[in-house]
Amino acid sequence: MANITKKVSWSSRPDETGATGETTPLLNGSEQPRHSRQVELMSGEGAIFHIGRHGAGDLEEEMTTEEVKSEGRPKEIPHNEKLLSLKFESLDYDNIENQLFLDEERRMSYMGFRCLEISRWVICALIGFLTGLIACFIDIVVEQVAKVKYNVIKENIETFTEAGGLSISLILWAVLNCSFVIVGAILVAFFEPIAAGSGIPQIKCYLNGVKIPRVVRLKTLVVKVCGVICSVVGGLAVGKEGPMIHSGGVVAAGVSQGRSTSLKRDFKIFEYFRRDTEKRDFVSAGAAAGVSAAFGAPVGGVLFSLEEGASFWNQMLTWRIFFASMISTFTLNFVLSVYHKKPGELSNPGLINFGRFESDVGDFFTSIFHSSTVLQAELLLCLMSAVLFCRYVHRPCLQVMEATLVAAVTAAVSFTMIYFSNDCQPLAPDNTEVYQLQLFCADGEYNSMATAFFNTPEKSVTSLFHDQPGTYNPLTLGLFTLTYFFLACWTYGLAVSAGVFIPSLLIGAAWGRLCGILLFWCSTWADPGKYALIGAAAQLGGIVRMTLSLTVILVEATGNVTYGLPIMLVLMTSKIVGDYFQEGLYDIHIKLQSVPFLHWEAPATSHWLTAREVMSSPVTCLNKIEKVGTIVDILSNTSTNHNGFPVVVQVMEGDVVILCGLILRSQLIVLLKHKVFVELARSRLTQRKLLLKDFRDAYPRFPPIQSIHVSQDERECMMDLTEFMNPTPYTVPQETSLPRVFKLFRALGLRHLVVVDDENRVVGLVSRKDLARYHLGKHGLEELHLAQT
Repeated sequence: MANITKKVSWSSRPDETGATGETTPLLNGSEQPRHSRQVELMSGEGAIFHIGRHGAGDLEEEMTTEEVKSEGRPKEIPHNEKLLSLKFESLDYDNIENQLFLDEERRMSYMGFRCLEISRWVICALIGFLTGLIACFIDIVVEQVAKVKYNVIKENIETFTEAGGLSISLILWAVLNCSFVIVGAILVAFFEPIAAGSGIPQIKCYLNGVKIPRVVRLKTLVVKVCGVICSVVGGLAVGKEGPMIHSGGVVAAGVSQGRSTSLKRDFKIFEYFRRDTEKRDFVSAGAAAGVSAAFGAPVGGVLFSLEEGASFWNQMLTWRIFFASMISTFTLNFVLSVYHKKPGELSNPGLINFGRFESDVGDFFTSIFHSSTVLQAELLLCLMSAVLFCRYVHRPCLQVMEATLVAAVTAAVSFTMIYFSNDCQPLAPDNTEVYQLQLFCADGEYNSMATAFFNTPEKSVTSLFHDQPGTYNPLTLGLFTLTYFFLACWTYGLAVSAGVFIPSLLIGAAWGRLCGILLFWCSTWADPGKYALIGAAAQLGGIVRMTLSLTVILVEATGNVTYGLPIMLVLMTSKIVGDYFQEGLYDIHIKLQSVPFLHWEAPATSHWLTAREVMSSPVTCLNKIEKVGTIVDILSNTSTNHNGFPVVVQVMEGDVVILCGLILRSQLIVLLKHKVFVELARSRLTQRKLLLKDFRDAYPRFPPIQSIHVSQDERECMMDLTEFMNPTPYTVPQETSLPRVFKLFRALGLRHLVVVDDENRVVGLVSRKDLARYHLGKHGLEELHLAQT
């Protein structure tokens, strides 16, 4: 029998266990003591039932004013992969089938359902269109601003190369880089911290069912777009492709709701989709549209959303997501073709143009065994950078200073590498390099190191793919690979909007072309550009651990299906080697943030655990007809900010209470806000009946309980929960094994799973954190510490 090596730590409620007379169960394989079940009845008609041992429940839907003010302060416990944060809530991916919902569904005709299906397709089209426009905006702005920046620096370098004083050029380069990065870092650090990074881990968590605060807000989108432009133009070792996935998710979340809560505008459309289940599917489409816009790969976008993003899938969703991806790609191609005054050419594959490769693939197979040699080192360094940033750099001013320092160092290192490089290559007639530096080279030649450093990362990748053999000296590629490798690792984790796709592709393309050059010396048939493509695929695949989706993305981007087999072999090799040592970068990032993420399967050695041993208790239960004052007191109790409350009913005129439903905190708040009390309903014959629309209008920012005023007289009223509770919640017996509980919870997207005994009495409640805290470690099954991080 496996042992659990770590015990749970109730950091947020240290004295609660002793107060209830319960002890933490022995989870080391020994005999388990049964939990006592006790019912405490309060005086009056209202009663609260506390059943069993208390555990960690979901937190309140919306943060209070005090919590919002404390957001900027350092957390109690720094982020740690050995902790599980109690601050993250769950989303309701299971429809609440109460009486209001069932009545609405029954009243809807067949034509009404058809109209809803058409609306879903319309929303997907809008998602693809708007995501494509955002991609165009980012691409055009980066191209134009980078053009001005590099031309200014180039003219300055050419001026001072003969006259002396190149230190002025270095200072100019560093100042321009720092200026853009400071703007981007200030936007992220001071206005919207959730916009830092690519946003892919956050979108992945959202689709898994974790509520990440502010991840799909309009403000996040604006900061993300402006921040990534500043980061790329600022010369950091970052890319703009990753943030496009987050941007697409934000667009989808906003469009599908038919309103903007940030702008306080309600367009009175798509009201039916104002719930977590529908919103989740549209965010999946937005993520796929973002990939499609970034790489011009609509099929790859669908597979990315399936393989790396979405945790829930169905057949119709596949077609809708593909439709959104197609619209996104078409919009991007059309707008960019018009912008470049080539309206008849719709061949631009995305934000990064891999160009077209010839179909000779026989020489690729020798590179498979070299495909995973450096990715582990980069992943470890990125992990170290992220850990240092999460644990020690908390204040916004320090985050801005660190980003500025990295920008200055990046400019200084780039200038130094170019200055001391003597790799001069002749200018070819068909040379397409935009920013060429002659520096100390002879007339008719250019500095090859400047091609890699003195360019946007996308253009550098394209150059490594398509430049003729002999364009780069092996020493130049080796120095560039090592230098950019460490710069990319240092840059990862900064408080800037940036992605890891392009830096990974650039590093992989550099060392892949280096391998191709070495083979080219031995045999003239080896094409370094093709090895650059294989190296780029291996590097990116080894870091993000994508296989099928990345294969299709690269095949679509290169425009040649014959590369599918070698790329797939390389990606499989990278994944196997990487998984032997540790998880992918996104999974590591999720662990560092202490997010209760549920993987596809329960830990392999967890069959001996049962629902009785992992559930949270005591459970705060409500009567079917409950006293208003009791409900207000429960919701106002800051020590137990639960989101789900089983509804029970007494039977046989005794103390036996059985489960009859489940109601959420958000529903209770709406009921209190609209004064849905039994006494008022009797006295006001003309009072409007509460509709499902009232709950949708309050979604997703339900007001906190502190903002709802309940008078002393109203506290004595009663509230009938029969019509609003879910009368058929999912339940499991207390002896159900953990893998079975996990499978039911994960597959159905549940937020709460009620544990009952043989007589249907509530004995506990299983939430996301109860399941996520168990994982396989180096010493077998381990239990993460729970803490208010």
